[in-house]
Amino acid sequence: MYGLVNKAIKDLVVTNYGEEAWIEIASRAGFDEGEFLGLQPYPDKLTYDLVRHASEVLKADAHVILEAFGEYWITYTAEEGYGELMDLSGNNFSDFLSNLDMLHTRMSNMMPHLAPPQFTTRNEKSNSLELEYRSERAGLTPMLFGLIKGLGKRFGLTCRIKQLVEKGPDSDCHVFLIEWE
Repeated sequence: MYGLVNKAIKDLVVTNYGEEAWIEIASRAGFDEGEFLGLQPYPDKLTYDLVRHASEVLKADAHVILEAFGEYWITYTAEEGYGELMDLSGNNFSDFLSNLDMLHTRMSNMMPHLAPPQFTTRNEKSNSLELEYRSERAGLTPMLFGLIKGLGKRFGLTCRIKQLVEKGPDSDCHVFLIEWE
């Protein structure tokens, strides 16, 4: 994953738990470089290790941390200079979700090693839709829950997410029902 993701994890930890907590997490994960470079790719293992050690140090379930991170990511990336790019992806919640792959394609112009998830919307209604989620990275669905909640807030909505299908032998993707008001 790119350093931007790891920088956001660090920022979330430091903002909510302090610098000492971050130093302990980074040390346990074997990261001693101080800062992450936003547009530099880092091994996925490092990101997974940061979440695992954050779970241990903060005494919080990794799923809770990933969901909080997903929600935080929406605000963080907008503040880190990607807000205008996000604005191009849709001026309402359902359009934005429908254009996630296009947003990732634009991002890959700046990040050539980007391996983003893929999204497809279906069964759209006035206040709900189903979202198909495909990723080569396992274990990040809790982050998706947070991302959806964060995007909902960006559009002034309260979202509920329910997983309908889990990726496995019978399905090549996770499927979520997203409802909003």
